[in-house]
Amino acid sequence: MLTVVSDTHSTDSHRLSGRTLQAVREADVVAHAGDFMRESVLEDFEREASRLLGVTGNNDDVAIRSRLPEARNFTFGGVTFAMTHTRPGGPTALSLFGRQRGADVVLFGHSHRPTYEPTEAVALVNPGSHAQPRGHRAAHAEFERRSDGAVEGRLVTVDGEVFESFVVERRTGCGGE
Repeated sequence: MLTVVSDTHSTDSHRLSGRTLQAVREADVVAHAGDFMRESVLEDFEREASRLLGVTGNNDDVAIRSRLPEARNFTFGGVTFAMTHTRPGGPTALSLFGRQRGADVVLFGHSHRPTYEPTEAVALVNPGSHAQPRGHRAAHAEFERRSDGAVEGRLVTVDGEVFESFVVERRTGCGGE
């Protein structure tokens, strides 16, 4: 399983709880789409996750910026993911970012609003914020491999309610980490 979180906005802990904490602990890979805020929070995630892939957010400190890239690609279940915290220009810019990076899915954060938006070129997924939802549901995203080369995705609340499910098929031939 791939678990995706974002926008922790903490100065003292990972602030994981409920299904989100369980999903991070069970995941083969955890992706964090930025805004840990402090290096100690990044280190808390590293202790909970078997493999953590992160990117920097606009609120991350210098120590995090020295350890993580602004964007990265990786593959999971044969599907290519491109991850960034945000791109000025909204969905159009995120879709272009994904196309430029040869991705099937773009993971992003920043708005704290859990979102799945299929576009012609790529699927856009924002896991929301598990810790500071700012008027939205506290949430994360989970992806499971399928035998046909696609991945099943879902947006899940901290309490474990699945409120959106979707399938993403491999569209490109590019890979990553």
